[in-house]
Amino acid sequence: MTLLEAIILGIVQGLTEFLPVSSSGHLELVKALQGQEISGEQSLFMTVVLHFATALATVIVFRKEVMQIFKGLLQFKNNESFWFSVKIILSMFPAAFVGLFFEDWLDQFFSGNIFFIGLMLILTGLLLLLADRAKNTSKNVSIKDAILIGIAQAIAILPGISRSGATIGTSVLLGIDREKAARFSFLMVVPLIFGKIAKDLMSDEFTSSGISIDVLSSGFVAALITGILACTWMISLVKKSKLSYFSYYCFLVGAVAIIWSIS
Repeated sequence: MTLLEAIILGIVQGLTEFLPVSSSGHLELVKALQGQEISGEQSLFMTVVLHFATALATVIVFRKEVMQIFKGLLQFKNNESFWFSVKIILSMFPAAFVGLFFEDWLDQFFSGNIFFIGLMLILTGLLLLLADRAKNTSKNVSIKDAILIGIAQAIAILPGISRSGATIGTSVLLGIDREKAARFSFLMVVPLIFGKIAKDLMSDEFTSSGISIDVLSSGFVAALITGILACTWMISLVKKSKLSYFSYYCFLVGAVAIIWSIS
């Protein structure tokens, strides 16, 4: 992987992370377009690094909310901040479980399986289309909702299924207010990404991945800068626009990916 290819992947990650169109699916498609021949483990590792960059971008943009989460946990008072923090933690467990015990199994899905990615993008489009028809409410995220949204996030580890699309779509179908659903969706992934990168550091995956530090750094910086810029204006787009717009996009890209893989 060259520096330019890493920068392109970083830009793609930064732009697609905050829209319900599957950043991991787009990364795999771009890798295939670039003709990259890297292992599933290397591909998954590069994906994690780029997600770490956009997670850091999320922390920068949502710094007040992140401080509120830490404050709620440290104060340990029966208030809104504390219970919001508890819900964030509960939402992490399903994806953390899958990441810890099924990581080797997941590697095979990050090896340029374009047909599978196309199918998952269409599945994402269907979920967004269903969520778009749900009624708008002012409901908050409950404990049960947090667990169900967490399960949706775990499923969205698969490339082609949008993490934000799965979590926001599930939230809306559960009757949760869209703005609150978007806020919860973007914040719930931050601890997972930081936990994943810490695990990789302790297991020396940075040296065994086979991808040079300068390439990783270039992709990381590109994703971080693009993510900060995208997060400031794209989040409002997700909140205000109809989810069906994104579903049509997923249908189109998914169909192109399937036709391309067959031909």
